[in-house]
Amino acid sequence: MDVKCCRVALAVTLLALLTGCVTATGPSAAPSALVPVNVEARYGNSPNEKFDVAAIDPADLRPEYVRQLVDFKGSESPGTIVVDPRNRFLYLVMENGEALRYGVGVGKAGLEFTGKANVGRKAAWPHWTPTPNMIHREPDRYAKWASGMEGGAANPLGARALYLYKDSKDTLFRIHGTNEPKTIGHAVSSGCIRMLNQDVIDLYSRVPIGANVVVR
Repeated sequence: MDVKCCRVALAVTLLALLTGCVTATGPSAAPSALVPVNVEARYGNSPNEKFDVAAIDPADLRPEYVRQLVDFKGSESPGTIVVDPRNRFLYLVMENGEALRYGVGVGKAGLEFTGKANVGRKAAWPHWTPTPNMIHREPDRYAKWASGMEGGAANPLGARALYLYKDSKDTLFRIHGTNEPKTIGHAVSSGCIRMLNQDVIDLYSRVPIGANVVVR
C-alpha cells in the first residue's frame, strides 16, 4: 500500500473512532430505558391534586433517583429523614434495616444546611417568599416576589413543603417539591432540598410534624 492509500485508511479509521466518541458522549439514549414501566407510571399525572402535577418526561427519570426501597446501614431510628447531599439522596428510615430512598436536588456550595433539625410544620401547595439573602444575591430574579407567591403549579416550592426547625426556630431551609425535574441530582438550589413533586407528595404522606431530620 502506498503512502497516499495509508493516509486515506488512517483518516477513515480516525473518523470512525471520533464518530464513536460523539455518540458515547452525547445525550444518553433515554435513561427511562432502564426504568420499569410501573416506575414510569408512578411519575405520571396526579389528578386528585388541587393544582396540576405534571407527569415527568420518562427521559428525565434517572434510575438511581427514582423512589425505591433500599438497604440502610445508618444508626438513625425508623421515621428519621436522612439527607445525603453528596450523593443526592434522601432516605426515610424504615424498620428492618431498610429505607425509602428518593433522589433530590441540593443547595449550591456554601448555601446548604447541615446538621440536625426536625419537621416544624408541613404545607400542601405552600406559599413561597424568597429570603432576604436570596433577594440580595439575585435581585433581578427574586425582588419581584418579595411579598411572596401563592401556591400553585408555578410555585418553586412545588406540591408540598416540609419546614425544617432547630431549637424551635425556623431554619429557613425546606424539603420541597420542584417544577424543574431536570435539577434532581444536581446542586442548584439556594440551600433547600428539592424533590420531584410525585416524591414529595409521597414523603409528605409518611412523615409527621416533629420527625427528626439529619442532613449529613
